[in-house]
Amino acid sequence: MARYIGPVCRLCRREGMKLFLKGERCYTEKCAIEKRNLPPGQHGKARKAKMLGYGLQLREKQKVKRTYGVLENQFRRYFEAADRQRGITGETLLQLLERRLDNAIYRLGFATSRPQARQLVKHGHFLVNGKKVDIPSYQLRQGDVVSIRQSSEKNPAILHAIEEVKGRGIPEWLSVDVAAGTGRVVSLPTREQINLPVQEQLIVELYSK
Repeated sequence: MARYIGPVCRLCRREGMKLFLKGERCYTEKCAIEKRNLPPGQHGKARKAKMLGYGLQLREKQKVKRTYGVLENQFRRYFEAADRQRGITGETLLQLLERRLDNAIYRLGFATSRPQARQLVKHGHFLVNGKKVDIPSYQLRQGDVVSIRQSSEKNPAILHAIEEVKGRGIPEWLSVDVAAGTGRVVSLPTREQINLPVQEQLIVELYSK
């Protein structure tokens, strides 16, 4: 399945929630959800059918998948990895996705959105524990230090992101030193620290059929 390359605001309207795919625009009144919180299409306003069972489970999966920008096969592998680990499978799934390098870059405020963070990582602008990592799905561990490469400290996109996200705050499982351009994984994220309004248990039920 190819990655979706159409208007991303349609995805937010389809899911009925902000997926934060357009950076700072999502925090303004220009956000599509703020202006027109209806499913896309000419009949979007008339769609009032209540979803049950499979439809509800599918929508929860799509919300998470689109939020983190992963494809179906990738998402299934994350689920299988979470299912093999001890603990609550749904929470473990979100923790694995949250610990992706591109997501951490976004959470630290070095990018305005996850898609932008993914692009910056692919272009080699960041180091993990002093070594260049250009794999967006790289799994961070407790104690890892993420830093901006010295040659990328004046990158306009990164500087713009740092300026735009001032005051937004970062999750408790991360710490950041903006002046030094570094961030640290203080602890592994808990479900309470993952600000994502989804019912992950429905995803578990979907894949457990």
